[in-house]
Amino acid sequence: MSADFDIAIIGAGAMGATTALHLARGGMRVALIDRGEICREASGVNAGTLTLHMTRAALIPYAMKGRELWLTAEQWLGRDVGARSAPGFSLAFTEAEEEMLVKRAAARSAMGAPIRLISPAEACAIDPGINPAIRAAAFCALDGHVTAYLTGRAYRQALTAAGVTMVEKIPVSAIEQQGSGYLIHGTCGTRLSAKRIVLAGGVWLESMLAMLGLRAAVKCLINQLVITERMRPVMRSVVGIANGLLSLKQFENGSVLIGGGWQGRGDPIRGGVEPIPDNLIGNIRLARHAIPALGETRVVRIWLGLESETADAMPMIGPLPGMEGAYVIGCVHSGYTSAPYMGQLLAELILGGEPEMPLFDPARLIENTASSVRTVA
Repeated sequence: MSADFDIAIIGAGAMGATTALHLARGGMRVALIDRGEICREASGVNAGTLTLHMTRAALIPYAMKGRELWLTAEQWLGRDVGARSAPGFSLAFTEAEEEMLVKRAAARSAMGAPIRLISPAEACAIDPGINPAIRAAAFCALDGHVTAYLTGRAYRQALTAAGVTMVEKIPVSAIEQQGSGYLIHGTCGTRLSAKRIVLAGGVWLESMLAMLGLRAAVKCLINQLVITERMRPVMRSVVGIANGLLSLKQFENGSVLIGGGWQGRGDPIRGGVEPIPDNLIGNIRLARHAIPALGETRVVRIWLGLESETADAMPMIGPLPGMEGAYVIGCVHSGYTSAPYMGQLLAELILGGEPEMPLFDPARLIENTASSVRTVA
């Protein structure tokens, strides 16, 4: 059977959608498949933070490239995604946090991040909303944020213009090797074939890999997020804390988004099911401690977003071991910042080029159990 598509990308988050976009612009016939809608799972409900403070040190060069892509989204996506540059802080309130702050700042600075340690007085001069009780702060001029729910519209417009076939609200139930390509089965009897495939399913990557007889552990984090009512300007920067348990930003309309990876209940099958009240309260209290003026406002809405992580907390990006024409991309810790750049790199590889930066070989994490995978002649 001849392939319907040159390549099929399974998973339409920011990484999968970016990969699809560049492949289509490179001349390939591309299908983009998702269990939901374009950029409406993890990529549409995360905090949208563009930060170098919480990026793994080894990923700093990738995050800096990704940040620039988000800030110039109108040029390559054709639509504004609410990306804004802002200074960023990582704060320390305790001695242990200060020690962590110093180590983290040094590691990231060594990889090229313009992060420097500053005094509490200097931090409060830059952003008077910060609690003056801090022990220390790390400052980075290259932080910012994206309005995550706007990204789906922008990608949809760009993907449509590039000729990508979007198959939405169709969970993939099986993947079969078909001669020199792959046959993808979706629910409701949907089937399509492609010469090559990219697995870009985030927290669903473990089950997708199993369809190909591959095994890799993928951790699913159920992150809680909070949005406040609109209020007067109370902060000028993106604010986090050294231990990673806080993410704060105020949008132009006055609403403040509170995150930090405090966990709720859920799993990859059901998604985010319900918040854990104690964790929710802890996150809000920490936010108010960092920016005291938040005590003036009230919570409007809470929601849950999923995040994936590998055993070594580093990405899987590249060819799948022992599988001709099969690739994977995902599991980048705090990966929203670098997502568009990671997708661009994988597309460069698939199109036969040499990626600008090294990828992250999935083989280090994957066990092949391919005797169980089905094939069709």
